[in-house]
Formats: sequence, structure tokens, C-alpha cells
Amino acid sequence: MSFAVLALICVAGAGGPLLAALPRWGPPVVVGELLAGVALGPMGLHWLHATEPTFAFLANVGFALVMFVAGSHVPVRDHRLLTALPVGLLRAVAVAAVSVPIALVIAHVFGTGHTVLYAVLLSSSSAALILPVIDALRLEGTPVLRLLPQIAVADAACIVALPLAIDPARAASAGWGALAVLACATVLFFALRAAERRGWLRTMHRLSRRRKFALELRINLAILFGLAAIAQVGRVSILLAGFAFGVAVAAIGEPRRLARQLFAVTEGFFGPLFFIWLGSSLDLHALGHRPALIGLGAALGIGAVLGHLVPRLMGQPIPLAALSSAQLGVPVAAATLGAQSHLLSAGEPAALILGALVTIAAASIAAHRAGHAPPARPGADAVTSRPQA
Repeated sequence: MSFAVLALICVAGAGGPLLAALPRWGPPVVVGELLAGVALGPMGLHWLHATEPTFAFLANVGFALVMFVAGSHVPVRDHRLLTALPVGLLRAVAVAAVSVPIALVIAHVFGTGHTVLYAVLLSSSSAALILPVIDALRLEGTPVLRLLPQIAVADAACIVALPLAIDPARAASAGWGALAVLACATVLFFALRAAERRGWLRTMHRLSRRRKFALELRINLAILFGLAAIAQVGRVSILLAGFAFGVAVAAIGEPRRLARQLFAVTEGFFGPLFFIWLGSSLDLHALGHRPALIGLGAALGIGAVLGHLVPRLMGQPIPLAALSSAQLGVPVAAATLGAQSHLLSAGEPAALILGALVTIAAASIAAHRAGHAPPARPGADAVTSRPQA
């Protein structure tokens, strides 16, 4: 891998923000980055190859950082969630319960045998996608408050379950590896909380800011990569290491300076590199040779949207129910793991990404409707938007 290739990746990564900047229906940034990877990879110009060792290693670093940032978006410190947790948990369980028969039907119709994997995919919600949308549209009200724990529970549970679901034959050994990673993340949480209560983190923050040392970023990256190493030894995905540590940091409280630094490192370089690598690894030729895989991706996306509409029976507004179906981290992780371990057949990873794109499209339409919902009547259980400042 050369500096010319790195420069090409950085330029290609700019396609994501440019596509997302389109008025009205601009897709998420990662869509443009995936398309850039497809165009520059074996499917297009043959300039990038996902099997190149340095490229693959840097992509794994980006994968860990993307999942860390996703975990840090889980609003575990919001005390209002405690009152909304029972309803949110019930809705997440209801979506998971409905996802099982849908997954059975899809696996049977397409003859893949991946029922458990599909159930996890259909049940998932992407906190990293949905929470910024809620903030950008300035949505508030009881329905939104009840949506937050639903998303957090679904995202966390599905990310933990994915390494076990994608290879059921190794579920036992992967389970022990997952437990080891989660145990280390729990120990880190208590250690960080103790350091925060004793004022050590505050002292380090002041020193780092005054002397421009970036100590918090250095320490957090060291911990993240250490957890990723434990995940590799335990033969589980680094997605679990990144997400678990992100949740631990969110529970302690992520300093704004650290958040800005992580945003710059992840969104400025490693995140785009990972999604470009993923795009270059997708075998879209298989979709053309096996049109059934296109149907599989569409079925997974539509099935996820339909499954997430079930909480409507519990009073959830339809726009928020459809918004909760947005998926990214879990399908991307499944496609990455499947491609790396050859547990999915040719073209299946691309079908999983296609399913995620279907949910993103549905969520985008739902977000537009939620953002233009009329003000709630007094006492009505409806979505409201805060007036712009």
C-alpha cells in the first residue's frame, strides 16, 4: 500500500459528504463511501483490493473506531430513560419476537439456512444513525423518550449476539470470548468511574488541555486496541470490543474535547477508509449472476421495517416505528465478518448491505414525516419538534 493509494482513499471518502449534502433526501455519508469503494475496487476500476494486508488492517482499525463511536452514542446517562425503560424494553422484545418467524420464512424461501443471523439483523436498530437524526430534527415528547431505550437495548443486544449468530457451530467458544471482552469492559467501567470520582480524570483533562497533550485520546485508543487484541485472542469480532468500550465511556461521560478528537480521527480518516474497504470487498457480480440475492436483500430490509412497525400496536407513532428500523452497524458487521471468515456465500454480504440500505431509505422518509408532524394537542401522545432557535 502506497501514499498514492492513501491519497486516493481520502479523496474518494469525500464522496460520502458530497452525496449526503444533496437537498431533501441526501443519504447517510456511509452510502457514498460504500459506493466509492465499489467503484474503485474489483467491481470497477481495480485500483483498490480488500485483500491487501495493510489496507485490511487499517480497515479493522476503522471498524473498531466506528463501533466505539456507535457505543458512545448510546444515551446511558440520560436519567429520563429510567422511566421510559420498561416500555422501550417491551417494544424491543416485541420486535425481536416478530423477527424470528420473519427470519424463518426468509431463510426457507432463499435456502440460506441463516435463520438466527437474519433474526438478529431484523431485530437491530442503529443508535449511531437514529440518535443524530432525532437531534437534527429536534424531536421531543414522550414517544421519542420511549424510543431511546428501545434503540439502545436493540443495538446493544444485537451487537453482542451477532458473533454467536453468524457462526452457530462456534457459539460456545465465541461465547467465552465475548464474555471475556465484556468482563474486561466492565472492569474498565468501574476503574474509569473510580478515577472520575477521585478527580483523576478531571486533573488529566486539565493538564491535557493546557499542554496540548491529547492524553485522553491516547489513553482511550490504547484501551480500545487492547480490548480489540483480547477479542482477537478470544476469536470474537472487534466490533464487540469497540462497542462495549464505547458504552463504558458513555456511562462515565465522554468529555467534549475527546468527542471532537474521536470525531476527527474516525470520521476524517479511519471511518471512511473502513467503509471504502467494505465497498471494495462486496461481490456485486454475484448479485447479477444470482438475482435471488437481490430479493434476499430486499426481503431483509422490508422485513425489518415491517417488524419494527409492530410497536404501533402499543401506541408508538408510525414515523418513529419506521425510524427505529434503520440499520447500519449490525449488517455492516455481519457483512464484514462473513466476508473475512467465508461463512457467507458469494454475494450474501452485498445482500445484507442492500437490506440495510432499504431500512435507511424507509427511515429517511419516516424522519421527514416525523420532522413535519403537527404540534401535539394538550395531553396527546404525539411527536413534536422543538422550535428552531
